[in-house]
Amino acid sequence: MDEALLGAMLASTLRVSTPLIFCALAGLLSERSGVVDIGLEGKMLFAAFSAGATGALYGSTAIALLAAMAVATALSWMHGLACVSHRGDQVVSGVAINIIAAGMTVVLGVAWFAQGGQTPPVSAAVRIQPLFPEAVAALKGIPLMGTVVGEGLLSHNVMVYLALMLVPAIWWLVFRTRFGLRLRAVGENPQMVDAAGVSVTRMRYIALALNGMLCGLAGAYLVLAQSASFSHNMTAGRGYMALAALIFGRWHPVGALWACLLFGFLDAAAIRLQGVQVPGVGEVPVQAIQALPYVLTVILLAGFIGKAVAPQALGKPYLKER
Repeated sequence: MDEALLGAMLASTLRVSTPLIFCALAGLLSERSGVVDIGLEGKMLFAAFSAGATGALYGSTAIALLAAMAVATALSWMHGLACVSHRGDQVVSGVAINIIAAGMTVVLGVAWFAQGGQTPPVSAAVRIQPLFPEAVAALKGIPLMGTVVGEGLLSHNVMVYLALMLVPAIWWLVFRTRFGLRLRAVGENPQMVDAAGVSVTRMRYIALALNGMLCGLAGAYLVLAQSASFSHNMTAGRGYMALAALIFGRWHPVGALWACLLFGFLDAAAIRLQGVQVPGVGEVPVQAIQALPYVLTVILLAGFIGKAVAPQALGKPYLKER
């Protein structure tokens, strides 16, 4: 692999992996508290629509980010209302959020903007720009440093670096703080936590609030850093891939990071493989290349899901003893 291709693949992998990392960390916080979150896809999709709509209307990056996080958090709390407060089925509630988001974003987009469910593109001033353009320009032309370090590592916006920094931050929060100890205990043995005087419901709602904020960042990234406008089903299954990465990573932030990077690499490689001639086959169909990351996701899950041990109370409604 030559230097230019190596730098381009590294850059593409980090860019594609960023929303997966945000979503996987969101799912980790929710599921460590004992709440299954199938609705990552829907929350990310609705957050992307909110960021695109408010960014186009108000011309403010801050408002777009806040709107995306607020909408995703509201959906997380709706999930909590159904599953934590009223002990509903967590999988059904998550699927319902995905269906609501897929339909409502198109309906609202048509009603508000009359562009077939899309939002107007946000301006360049609203989009999140690369953080170190001067460093990339300074390294350009230097062998290896210019392509791998410059283009591969330093050509990204602040949200890419934020996603990477959140991994050790979430690890510290979950495994090195009193809050994290309680969060993990709620996901393993909620009766014990309740007996110790800690509210199980409160802990799960806090986890869902953090979950919504991270899903909001994932959705906002798609519009403000990648596509410039919202389009129908623009998440394209990334929420499910993030959930798969979470399981593959065994509900651990570092494991989830490596799984997200793997899926991001597969997605980036699929883009590079389009139009490639295979001996005896000819040009590989675009549809087959686009399906590659999802096929490998299923294969990886089939090989590892049996070895992954979920939190003991995951998916089980808490029945407080009276």
